[in-house]
Amino acid sequence: MFGYFARWAKAGALKRILDQLRRRLRLRRRRCPWPVRVIVDSQSVKGAETVSNATRGYDANKHINGRKRHLLVDQDGLLVDLLVTPADVQDRDAARILLTRLHTEHPEIVLVWADNGYGGEEFSTWAQDTLGITIKVVPRPKDTKGFVLLPKRWVVERSNSWTMRARRNARDYERLTAHAEAHIQWAFITLMSRRLARPRRQTKALPATLAAA
Repeated sequence: MFGYFARWAKAGALKRILDQLRRRLRLRRRRCPWPVRVIVDSQSVKGAETVSNATRGYDANKHINGRKRHLLVDQDGLLVDLLVTPADVQDRDAARILLTRLHTEHPEIVLVWADNGYGGEEFSTWAQDTLGITIKVVPRPKDTKGFVLLPKRWVVERSNSWTMRARRNARDYERLTAHAEAHIQWAFITLMSRRLARPRRQTKALPATLAAA
């Protein structure tokens, strides 16, 4: 089984499956087949002893030794692209790689919502001038503590929680970052396949007495 897993990941088959599943779900919701606005965020997870020293790092903000998952999702929280890096990689540095790849594959995307980790005039100017992508930071309100529901950003936070439903993703066990990315892709393939398998909700007709009212 692992042989199939590795070959599919290397061949890019999972990315193509994700694109088609997301397209079908967006069409079901009467959206444009391909998103033009996405949300980006990162999540640091602990790395098991099987994670090599070369592909792991220490996130000083979260106090986590392991890897960092950088997710790009559409407005429904469905995965568009991702990148797994050592946990000490800065969000803006990873975003340069991720957004460059995103622009090549989906040039129609013109707006990215993000948190303060992706702020900064230099990064925003680079994204606008080089890729034609606007970075819009959704800041956290001042003097707030604990969990706060932030516009747009809550969507990708929910997507991060979806990846954790697959127990294998609660911690990073993979020696290769490509395999770590593949496990997240499989989690979203499972989620989207289940959604497509559900029967569509039928709107029930109103009783004659109510319809005449």
